[in-house]
Amino acid sequence: MTGTVIFDPLIPWPLLAGVAGIALAALVLAVWRGLKGWPLRGLAAAVVLAALTGPSYQQEDRAPLTDIVILAEDDSASQRLSDRPDQTATAAEALAQQIAARPNTEVRRITVTDGEGDAGTQLMTALSTTLAEEPRARIAGILALSDGRVHDSTLPLDLPAPMHLLMTGKETDWDRRLQIRNAPAFAIIGEPVTLTLRVEDMGAAPAGTGLAPLEISVDGAPPQQFQVPLGEDIELPVTLPHGGRNVIQFTVPGAPGELTERNNTVLIQMNGVRDRLRVLLISGEPHPGGRTWRNLLKSDSSVDLVHFTILRPPEKQDGVPVGELSLIAFPTRELFLEKINDFDLIIFDRYKKRGLLPSLYLENVANYIRQGGAVLVAAGADFAGAESIYRSPLGSVLPAAPTARVLDEAYRPKVTDLGARHPVTTDLPDSGDWGRWLRHVDITGTEGDTVMSGVDDRPLLVLNRVGEGRVALLASDHAWLWNRGYEGGGPQLELLRRLAHWMMKEPELEEEALTAEATGQSMRIERRTLGETVPPVTITDPAGVVTTLDLTETSPGVFSTTFEGPEIGLYRLENGDQSAVIGLGPAAPREFEQTIATGDVLGPVISPLRGGILRLEDGIPRLRDVRAGRPAAGRGWVGLTPRDAFETRDVRQTNLLPGWLVLLLSAGLITAAWLREGRR
Repeated sequence: MTGTVIFDPLIPWPLLAGVAGIALAALVLAVWRGLKGWPLRGLAAAVVLAALTGPSYQQEDRAPLTDIVILAEDDSASQRLSDRPDQTATAAEALAQQIAARPNTEVRRITVTDGEGDAGTQLMTALSTTLAEEPRARIAGILALSDGRVHDSTLPLDLPAPMHLLMTGKETDWDRRLQIRNAPAFAIIGEPVTLTLRVEDMGAAPAGTGLAPLEISVDGAPPQQFQVPLGEDIELPVTLPHGGRNVIQFTVPGAPGELTERNNTVLIQMNGVRDRLRVLLISGEPHPGGRTWRNLLKSDSSVDLVHFTILRPPEKQDGVPVGELSLIAFPTRELFLEKINDFDLIIFDRYKKRGLLPSLYLENVANYIRQGGAVLVAAGADFAGAESIYRSPLGSVLPAAPTARVLDEAYRPKVTDLGARHPVTTDLPDSGDWGRWLRHVDITGTEGDTVMSGVDDRPLLVLNRVGEGRVALLASDHAWLWNRGYEGGGPQLELLRRLAHWMMKEPELEEEALTAEATGQSMRIERRTLGETVPPVTITDPAGVVTTLDLTETSPGVFSTTFEGPEIGLYRLENGDQSAVIGLGPAAPREFEQTIATGDVLGPVISPLRGGILRLEDGIPRLRDVRAGRPAAGRGWVGLTPRDAFETRDVRQTNLLPGWLVLLLSAGLITAAWLREGRR
């Protein structure tokens, strides 16, 4: 029970001060005039003024409240290294027992985990949330069990009591990490791009040769190993082997005694883009489709087109002197022997044997395909005749043979059941509403994949792989009707684009592929196939834990599922003979960029309230009471500031000058003054 005198003035304090001034002036006037009753008058005025202040005696029934000590336990990823979890658990239990043994004190234990995404350790955010839920007047101290690697230390937070960092880890800890200083998101296929890497040791690293092994793997291939210097920036030229996403993994093998290997691997995902698509278009004779092919290819600014149309075949003898001919000689030797490998795609449009290309040159084209080249044959009526290009060395790599029949009738091209699953022809625009074509060369003995059909479901577009290369056969020369809008037209440009990209081995058009797209710590896994079913996908997370998931068919030839990664890092996917690598977040998360325990990060937060930074390996500190503003830590101890907080259960007020008493005292004093002065 405590008691205090409080005032509740009946009039505002400024007005009360004015009244007091008037009373004082009257009292001075009475003294100046020599009135004998001035002391009594002054006492009467004092009684009235005191009554106007509204004095009362307040009694409070108070119950003391316990002091609160916040014990923050860091359970972020870097705190799971070495024996730090055991250090944290042991210290937390010992400190909780010390706090419980203190009189009038209780503990609030909070666990600090990794922030959303790759935010790292959010200790100050967790403290801010806790302080918002607790009365600040009761906080006696904050004890943080952490390695000190806090990533929100700059968060402005007004601490009501000293904060102490009880640091895990050991002074002998050391770690080796790999950093990528710069890595572009895109690079041109076949042209080197420079990456900057750095391998460095942190902490109490052992003496060595100053070199470290570095392994480099592209798209999961067997790695190549190099020796690189420690602590220096390394300029590394890299050439992307293919278009689309190229996954390059850099790994420094773990060294004995280092804290973790999680920061020894860096995964870079770079998109390979072609600078230019070099196309050789050879038209066997002028026809309406020739200009359409040319216009379609020239409409793409990324295509370098070389187009030859054979206007004057060798058998044409019209007596014109050679010197007067303005036609350009067909550079057969230069194109088909010397520079054939400079082209990404060769298109034969209604070409037939006329003696222009000797068998040796066509055999060279066949070898070009087997070694990784791409050829598209748009067949006209001549493909079914005796001068067909099929009846040349090139026939050995073509996916079908002509039957010598040419079907000159109207039909609507259709996508086959297999084509509905093939990325070249799946979901083509306006499927089913295309205009008709008027010629179909009958072919047989098809190899590869028939993705479009024509008259009576005969093969129309056949795709095949030959050796390292690819070849496509379009058994009609009337695709140009689509471009002209005949009967509504069709997607000739889109079909040609997909054909070219498939033959260029662009990953997004591979018919057998396993891909994954990451969003935060989730990934969407997609398996494309020409088959009817696929086996479950196997996922290996950064810790080596294997998860198996079934895939669901979401569209023809596309099976997919989603997976929530348990942690940030590198994941390996396998499905049948397909494999892929993907990173959720960086391969070395923020928690593993710096792994050596330190007090430097939290030093500016702890020092204003004179808190302490102590290592747990030196022993668990004792708890002491310290006054506010005094040093709150020392060798082997940390201080808590008692708050002496209380709860008011009951309040009683007693008026010290009730009205009847004021009236009695003031009247009596004024009467006494009047009688004394009247006696004079």
